[in-house]
Amino acid sequence: MDRLIYTAATGAKHILEKQATTSNNLANVGTTGFRAQLDIFRSAPVQGPGLPTRAFVVDSTAGADFSAGALQVTGRDLDVAVKGDGWLAVQMPDGSEAYTRNGSLQMSPNGMLQTASGQIIAGEGGPIAIPPDATVTVGADGTISTISNVDQPAAANIIGRLKLVNPPAADMVRGDDGLFRMKDGNPAPADAAVQVAGGALEGSNVNAVDCMVDMIALARSFDTQMSLLKNAENNAAKAAQILAMN
Repeated sequence: MDRLIYTAATGAKHILEKQATTSNNLANVGTTGFRAQLDIFRSAPVQGPGLPTRAFVVDSTAGADFSAGALQVTGRDLDVAVKGDGWLAVQMPDGSEAYTRNGSLQMSPNGMLQTASGQIIAGEGGPIAIPPDATVTVGADGTISTISNVDQPAAANIIGRLKLVNPPAADMVRGDDGLFRMKDGNPAPADAAVQVAGGALEGSNVNAVDCMVDMIALARSFDTQMSLLKNAENNAAKAAQILAMN
């Protein structure tokens, strides 16, 4: 028996999954440092009875688009943008490390440097504490310096350095929280060649126009699968009528 209904239903299911990925990318077109998720379709042969021309379609996650987004100058002291390849390391509550390109940093109530979502920023010597009443400056190499706003004249005081890493993209995987991690679970080594720009943020690398075009194409593909399901229903009805006549 030709199992057209199963192949069409599988295609429709995975089209909806890819549509969800595209919608998520489009929703994050304004998210700082966001990396677009890439999905691809691949064919899978049907096992069992049926015509050899039939094949399932499967939506498989290929990874992320690691191309850089546009830099936007903000002038804010705690804004940091990674220039070129590289990542900011953050310390997770369980002690593990994760990596982000979102350099919109802030201070916690106790003065710890953290991300906008509350993760502690990892320094090369551990977490970085910002003293009160101080102006913060981020150097190109990730060095954090402060100048007291109380004691005048005041000299710059280096209090730490951001841990900047640049592991191969193939060794990284995106987590459910949007942060990237090493596939083997080990922390990536610091890379002194990674440079940052203070007072700037990196925008999302999502192309809104491409996402809209993909959503239209996926909607048309879904309509095609629905038409195939309708044809399978009609074929089954006609076959039942012929069998009933006999």
